[in-house]
Amino acid sequence: MIQRLIVIMTILMSAPVFAKDLTNRLGVGYSNHFSESLPSLSVSYYNSPDMAFSASIGVDTQENNSKFGFMARMKRIIFPENNLNFYMGAGAGILSYENNAGTTDSGFELNGFAGAEFFFSGLENLGFNFEFGIGVSSVSSQVRFYTLGQSPVHAGITFYF
Repeated sequence: MIQRLIVIMTILMSAPVFAKDLTNRLGVGYSNHFSESLPSLSVSYYNSPDMAFSASIGVDTQENNSKFGFMARMKRIIFPENNLNFYMGAGAGILSYENNAGTTDSGFELNGFAGAEFFFSGLENLGFNFEFGIGVSSVSSQVRFYTLGQSPVHAGITFYF
């Protein structure tokens, strides 16, 4: 009995595990990577099995509270799992928003992050991600350092073609 259990455990532990391969795939989805809350349209492209580039653009034309942001990001998969990719990356972008005085503040943002993108079995083209990290935002009115901590609903959902 114990020998059978050992054989079964050995087989299960030695089974190959492959990460979700997204090489040469384009993804379109939702993200929110800015220091100001600004839901954005995001596009991602994996040019190799472990490297991706993405861009996000967000626009809100609300009167007296308008916002605009554009961010380019690069991420590298550091630890692959079955239907799950752990990654690290960096991003840079521009941000513009109206402040309480009715004037517009503009500047740039930089952030470094780590996170994971997971895929449900049966939904191999739909990726959900969460991230954490640090960032700096320098707009005309202030320089701000902040931490990132985003759940899958906030960080992003991407559909890969």
